[in-house]
Amino acid sequence: MATKKIINRGDDAVDEMLDGVIAAHGDVVMRLAENPRALVAREGPRKGKVGLVIGGGSGHEPTFLGFVGKGLADAAAIGNVFASPPPDPVLACTKAVDGGAGVLYMYGNYAGDVMNFDMAAEMAAMEDIEVRTVLSTDDIASAPVSEREKRRGVAGNFFIFKAAGAACDMMLPIDECERIARKANDHTYTIGVALSPCSLPQTRKWNFEMGENDMEIGMGIHGEPGMMRESLQTADEITDRIMDSIFEEMAPKKGDRVAVLVNSLGSTPLMELYIMNRRVHQRLGEAGLSAHKTWVGDYCTSLEMAGASITLMRLDDELTRMIDHPCACAMFNG
Repeated sequence: MATKKIINRGDDAVDEMLDGVIAAHGDVVMRLAENPRALVAREGPRKGKVGLVIGGGSGHEPTFLGFVGKGLADAAAIGNVFASPPPDPVLACTKAVDGGAGVLYMYGNYAGDVMNFDMAAEMAAMEDIEVRTVLSTDDIASAPVSEREKRRGVAGNFFIFKAAGAACDMMLPIDECERIARKANDHTYTIGVALSPCSLPQTRKWNFEMGENDMEIGMGIHGEPGMMRESLQTADEITDRIMDSIFEEMAPKKGDRVAVLVNSLGSTPLMELYIMNRRVHQRLGEAGLSAHKTWVGDYCTSLEMAGASITLMRLDDELTRMIDHPCACAMFNG
């Protein structure tokens, strides 16, 4: 039985979504005439500034297109649903944001994205544009700490892009922007829990199966296998499981400050997210940690998947300045 979606044709969903984005947020972002899958900030790119280009597959909104604007990403290359953008829109973004100080590429650690962004970087080098790349690898459920370079990038992109975008907006040199981006990634930890699958607009079929009383801790944002599947637990039990795993790796000390993100994977409502956030803050208090800032809502989704993720970024004074730096994007202001 086909899933229900408010779409026209599945193959048109991404481009029609982008039409709607521009209709709503055309004062913040624009589509390049030469490549309609390249979204560029109306403010942000400027001479002498390191350009920040992000991107990836559609279906995760507001990631990636919602984070384009002054103080965050200068441009985003948009792929098909759950598919990497090809090199052409990435290169178009690169050329549009090049201010002569180099361009930083940031995206989640997925094979297709790595291949296509690397190709775009090679093409940019042929046009004398220096490109640096920082992959986000915040999903601690996707590989052991000894193989952190294999981990996926998920909702922690929100904090990692935010820190890098601030560094670029402060007109720091590319070496510093890259250092801060890598530091932000190294200080960010995410685990998600899925309660039900999602379906692609083109197929309108569930992309995996899950029992009506099941949950899966650590499932990826495309339905990649998680750490374990078991019977659904209470909000506090789920939150404790996630926080225990994050704390084990983060090894926080009393007095540490963190930024918190409690993120919906698509269909989980704010009521349930705030219930989880209540327990997150209880656990932080018990551990002697303070939450510098907290965000709750849809920030990195997986179409209509039910579930949530929790992200902690361990802050020092430098990362706090980056997180607090103002930005104005299509779907986020801060």
